[in-house]
Formats: sequence, C-alpha cells, structure tokens
Amino acid sequence: MTYVTVDVDLSDFDTGELVEELESRGEVIGGYDNGNLVNAIYEKRRLGQDYQTELDALIYEVTGRIL
Repeated sequence: MTYVTVDVDLSDFDTGELVEELESRGEVIGGYDNGNLVNAIYEKRRLGQDYQTELDALIYEVTGRIL
C-alpha cells in the first residue's frame, strides 16, 4: 500500500468551492435544515402530545449542546 502526504491550505480554495464541497456532502450552508423537527414539534404540541424528544434534538442541532 502506498501513502502520500499532501499539505493543503484552505486559503488555496475560494469560498464557492468550499460551499460546493460541503453541499455535495449533504451539509446545509447558510442556515439550519430543521424544518422537519419544527413541524414535528408543532404537530405534537397542537395535538397535546409530548414533544420533548424532538425539542431536545432541535436544540442539539442548532447549538451543538446536549441537555
């Protein structure tokens, strides 16, 4: 097996190329794609159901912190 070491500086890439790469990996750029969680919370709240699990997931997705 052959190994190659490559030194890459992110400043070698423009912002558009970095955004393109992240989007190709399924990352959301410029905001959070949490519409499904918000809709699930809304529906459960409207029906009087427990939505704590979805709310905790939303908080984690937005802040990166676990409660």
